[in-house]
Amino acid sequence: MDTDIFKDFLNLRLSAFICGCFYNFLYIKKGNMRFRFALILLLIAIFFTPSASFSFEGKGCAGDCASCHSLTKDEAGKILKIEVSEVKTAAVKGLWEIDGVQNGNKIKVHLDFGKKYVVLINRLIPVDDIGKPPPIRKIDLNLIPLTDALIIGNPSAKNRVIVFTDPDCPYCKKFHTEMKETIKKNKDIVFYIKLFPLVNVHPEAYEKSKAILCKNSLKLLDDAIEGKKLPKADCDTKAVDENLKLTEQLDINVTPSIILPDGRLIPGFIDSPALLQLIGTKQ
Repeated sequence: MDTDIFKDFLNLRLSAFICGCFYNFLYIKKGNMRFRFALILLLIAIFFTPSASFSFEGKGCAGDCASCHSLTKDEAGKILKIEVSEVKTAAVKGLWEIDGVQNGNKIKVHLDFGKKYVVLINRLIPVDDIGKPPPIRKIDLNLIPLTDALIIGNPSAKNRVIVFTDPDCPYCKKFHTEMKETIKKNKDIVFYIKLFPLVNVHPEAYEKSKAILCKNSLKLLDDAIEGKKLPKADCDTKAVDENLKLTEQLDINVTPSIILPDGRLIPGFIDSPALLQLIGTKQ
């Protein structure tokens, strides 16, 4: 068989195989998540393997082709708009594995060798979309109990803002100051603060949160924000665990997370002027 004809034949068979994978991914039962996940990994491996199954050429780089590509921490940080701590080749050929910090939270992402796509579990994100604000999501305020919330401002104020915060989160500390500035500018705003310790990132935040809620003390929260040592919790409150379950149910995973009076969820830090503008422009 002629070499070119043989290549075309193999490419055609491979294309048919990939189409079949996509068909199975779209139409297999939702309950069969293991099979869906396996297909996702298989397709990622096919599309990003630098040996380029579609070409069947012997030219180019040897092995996994990593020697042909480079990515520094500074370059990765500029592309992804995060603080990068480590860059290495991923287990899947053709991808970089990048560890970094975004909004105070540790994250791990994968970037293709072409530096055009960020690879998540089941979708590709164009690099140009990185850093753009995510679609605004709304939370049903009735799902959030406020009996354990700490209050900054006048409880009878018209505009109620709910904030999920971590006493050891640096961005939460910045926003704590912004909350106090906000109520100075507008007395008709009140903040209800729910403690949400990110235990994987800030291991001491859980016990601090318990100590604060045992006393239901805004003063202790202020002390924690200022880095002061807190007394140990003197009660067996379940409020912190309930808050952790609640944030999981609401798919809230960033601190601070700010819920506006109309239910809009703003993940991450914003300053007082931006917050006042958001409260004044309901959607």
